[in-house]
Amino acid sequence: MTPHTPPTPPAPQPPPHAERKYRVVTAFQRRLNLLMRRLPLQTLLETRGRVSGLPRRTPVGGRRVGDCFWLVSEFGERSQYVRNIKADPRVRVRIRGRWHTGTARLLPGDDPVARLRTLPRLNSAAVRAVGAGLLTVRVDLDRTGGTPRRTT
Repeated sequence: MTPHTPPTPPAPQPPPHAERKYRVVTAFQRRLNLLMRRLPLQTLLETRGRVSGLPRRTPVGGRRVGDCFWLVSEFGERSQYVRNIKADPRVRVRIRGRWHTGTARLLPGDDPVARLRTLPRLNSAAVRAVGAGLLTVRVDLDRTGGTPRRTT
C-alpha cells in the first residue's frame, strides 16, 4: 500500500472577465500593431522568437533615461515579448527611428504603477486602462551606440 498524498490545489485562475479582457485586448493589439510597426517614429521593441528564432517587433511606449530604456508590460509575464525576453534577453529598441541594442531585464520587484508615472502619459494611461499583472522591464542599452537602421 502506498501512502496517500493530498491532491495539489489548483493554480489560482483570473476572474472570467479578466481573461475575456485579455483576449479582446490582445486580438485588437495584433491588428493595431501591424499598422504601428510601420510608423517611422513609433518606438519598437525587437525580441527573438523563443520558438521560431525570428525577430519579433512590438510597438511599445516607454522612455529612455541615460543608458536605459524603461517600459511597463500591460500583461506582465503573459505578454509574448516578455516570454521572448525570458528565453533570450538580448533585444533591440528603435527610439526616434534609430536602433539600439541592449539587454532586457524583468523587474518584478519594481512598482509598475509608480514607474508608469515617469513614462509618457498617453501610453501609461492606456497600459493602466487595459493592463492586468503589470511588469516593469528595463533595457540596459549597449554603450556602443545604435545599430544601422534595417530597411526590411
